Amino acid sequence: MGKLGQFIPVSRRVDRVPPKAGPPEAAPEARHRSTGRRLLSLRKPRSVASQVFLLQLVVVLLLIATAVVVLVIQDRNRAIQEAGDRSLVAAESFANAPGTAEAMESDDPTEALQPHAEAVRMKTGVDYVVALSPYGFRWTHPDPDQIGKHVSTAYSQALEGEPHQNTFDSSLGKAVDSTVAVFDEKGAAVGLVTVGVTVDKVTSVVEHQLPVLFTAGGVALLLAASGSALVSGRLRRQTQGLGPVEMTRMYEHHDAVLHSVREGVIILDGDGRLLLVNDEGRRLLALPPEAEGRPVTGLGLSPALAGLLGSGRAATDKVFLAGDILLAVSVRPVGLQGGSVATLRDTTELRTLAGRADVAGGRLQLLYEASTRIGTTLDMKRTAEELAEVAVPRFADFATVELVEPVLQGGEPTGARASMEMRRIAAAGIRGDAPLHPAGTLMRYLPGNPVAIGMTTGRPVLVADLATSDGWRAQDPERAWKVIESGIHSMISVPLQARGQLLGVVEFWRSEQDPFEPDDLSPAEELAARAAVCIDNARRYTREHTTAVTLQRSLLPGAFPELSALEVGHRYLPAQAGVGGDWYDVIPLPGARVALVVGDVVGHGLHAAATMGRLRTAVHNFAALDLPPDELLAHLDDLITQIDEDAAAEGETEAVTGATCLYAVYDPVSGRCVLARAGHPGPALVSPDGSVTFPDIPVAPPLGVGGGLPVETAVLQLAADSRLVLYTDGLVEARGRDIDTGLDMLKEALARTDGATPDDTCRAVLDAMLRTRSNDDVALLVARTRLLDPEQVEEWEVPGDPAAVSRIRAEATRRLESWGLGGVAFTTELILSELVTNAIRYGASPISLRLLRDRDSLICEVADGTSTSPHLRRAAFTDEGGRGLFLVAQMSRRWGTRYTDRGKIIWAEQALDAGAAGDLSGLLMADL
Repeated sequence: MGKLGQFIPVSRRVDRVPPKAGPPEAAPEARHRSTGRRLLSLRKPRSVASQVFLLQLVVVLLLIATAVVVLVIQDRNRAIQEAGDRSLVAAESFANAPGTAEAMESDDPTEALQPHAEAVRMKTGVDYVVALSPYGFRWTHPDPDQIGKHVSTAYSQALEGEPHQNTFDSSLGKAVDSTVAVFDEKGAAVGLVTVGVTVDKVTSVVEHQLPVLFTAGGVALLLAASGSALVSGRLRRQTQGLGPVEMTRMYEHHDAVLHSVREGVIILDGDGRLLLVNDEGRRLLALPPEAEGRPVTGLGLSPALAGLLGSGRAATDKVFLAGDILLAVSVRPVGLQGGSVATLRDTTELRTLAGRADVAGGRLQLLYEASTRIGTTLDMKRTAEELAEVAVPRFADFATVELVEPVLQGGEPTGARASMEMRRIAAAGIRGDAPLHPAGTLMRYLPGNPVAIGMTTGRPVLVADLATSDGWRAQDPERAWKVIESGIHSMISVPLQARGQLLGVVEFWRSEQDPFEPDDLSPAEELAARAAVCIDNARRYTREHTTAVTLQRSLLPGAFPELSALEVGHRYLPAQAGVGGDWYDVIPLPGARVALVVGDVVGHGLHAAATMGRLRTAVHNFAALDLPPDELLAHLDDLITQIDEDAAAEGETEAVTGATCLYAVYDPVSGRCVLARAGHPGPALVSPDGSVTFPDIPVAPPLGVGGGLPVETAVLQLAADSRLVLYTDGLVEARGRDIDTGLDMLKEALARTDGATPDDTCRAVLDAMLRTRSNDDVALLVARTRLLDPEQVEEWEVPGDPAAVSRIRAEATRRLESWGLGGVAFTTELILSELVTNAIRYGASPISLRLLRDRDSLICEVADGTSTSPHLRRAAFTDEGGRGLFLVAQMSRRWGTRYTDRGKIIWAEQALDAGAAGDLSGLLMADL
């Protein structure tokens, strides 16, 4: 082959033999049989999982077939490309091989080229290598018979230096032909080389990739089968073992029920999107066909309805208006994802009944409000105002209330039906310019007036059209015309009755609302009945309260007399609940002394006031005996215990429990104040310099519960202008405030009253302590102390010798003359002579005499060391003695005995007013 063979490229790919994929023919048959059995088993799938597996099988097979087709097409295109490349390489190699151009220019090109062309064909595996003359005559060919023949194909492109390729169908199949020109050294084309290669000679890669492809398909089918089995098991667990037939039957049943019921059913997910709606629900809500999958808020529903459906919260029979349909909507949350199911019922046909129910419900609500808002106080006027306020504007546009005059005073409404005269005490309305009579007007109704008719019959009266009511217009034609012009068109008059008695009347008026109808009479009568009971209770309370106030005012002290020992200020404030049992008193005592008393009986009303009166009377009686404070409280304790025992014996339930008392005796001569208390708050003391203290007074148990325990006293030495403040617990105790806080407030209030009078002190303390009405009544007593001038007092020590009486009498006379009381000297001499003589004769040492001049009185006191008390008696005609105390009693304003720790004091008080001293001869002769 010479040099030509050295330049022919040899491709290793042409030597490759495509590997045989898989076993012999038996393997494909087995696969086909297996697939057939599987398809046969899946011809009639019985479960959802089988259907899913069948679908997955079809998808996998379709994917495998598609992949094979794609691979074949890609392999065919690659083979054609490779065949063209091989033929072109072979043609260019042969054409450019050394000696090819010289051989073509030789005399016999066939002889020179034919062996080399066949050698190249055999080495490279191409189908032919043909050398052509520039004019198309073959110089070489695998078939010698074809040499010398002309080829009709045009090779102008190749002769110009551009390789020419052509793909065609040959007898051996699709082939690719590449033609290149051979040029001499001068660049002239001396011939052509054509190399052809059939596509089948190119090695195919499809056979190498098909096993991998089928293996992946098998794995996919295996995974699909496993997944189908898992899905089938889970579906059976979730469907509780129901098969496709049962599930289909259940679905058909549920679907038939869902779309045949007369209630709308909608199902929503947790995000408020519509998942399912039946035909009735679509009709009720007027939903578009593509409503499923859209948010419920975007379906054109009312905001309230859409908000309820989208919220997913439970609801039962919530009523909404959807167009002209009245829907009752119920919502129930379901599932773990926050979904919900709602049912809708068309209640349009119940609208009329619902309207009536609303009216009835409104009336029930009105009556309920009336039961809670009417009668909150025991004040008749306020109760009437509450009736009018409840009725307006829910039932009427205006309301007026009148009561008969005796009821307003708390009395029994006797003869009210015959009088036809009442006073309007309440009026309310939606406007303030209505020409109705205002509150406070005295109303006198004519017999033909609808109000008078209702009062006579005791039944409510309806006037549906005021303009046509002659009886109503005849009452006051001018005002009636103004009422009609203002728009008021109808009225209901209802008598207020309790216990068969007429208390008053209430009128309901309408102007903006529809006229009253007969159905409105029942709620009007019910309102009036509830208010009448409350008004009657308030009336009875008013009567009891008035009685209690009258009783208490009569039992409390009035104006106090002018006292030399004290200047007094006092206040009493009843509690919100009414009259209570707090009290105070100032009792003048012999020797210019004064007793101060403050007490408290727990409770309110007549019983507390009556008990307070009994205690005050008892204190006056015990004070008349001039008992010391501790003994007086001990006697009070015994008295209350006896009262409770008597009440228990008579079957009475109310007992005197919780009574307290503070009793103080002040002596203006010495400035000494003796105090005792039983369960009562201690006093406050304001010194002349303005400092405030709370003296420590021993406390005994409250009255009636002491059990015989002793009462201790305390002694205070009070300077002139000191203020002793006595009070009850209602002043310092209050709800939400303990007593320590109250005492601090009282101390601050008293500290700001430096130099104030007792009356001003009372006012300042109450203003500071009681900014609002107290829940308990309050008694306050402020006493400013005074001391008697030493010039108003004279004392003598009396020896036990009767001869000393004349001397004492002479010194007393001189003292009276120095006071300018010579006119009463004779009477005084007789009194002190008798008292001193009796003390010397029947008493014991020490004996003393004291004269006190106090305003319009002269007091003579004789003290001795015995506790025996003289008694006044009338002496017989033949008796030589026994007339001394009788003379003392006749010549004195009053006289008595008081006991001390060391004995007793017998005292006599003379009046110093004009005409007090006169001729005693007539008295002496009458007694004789």
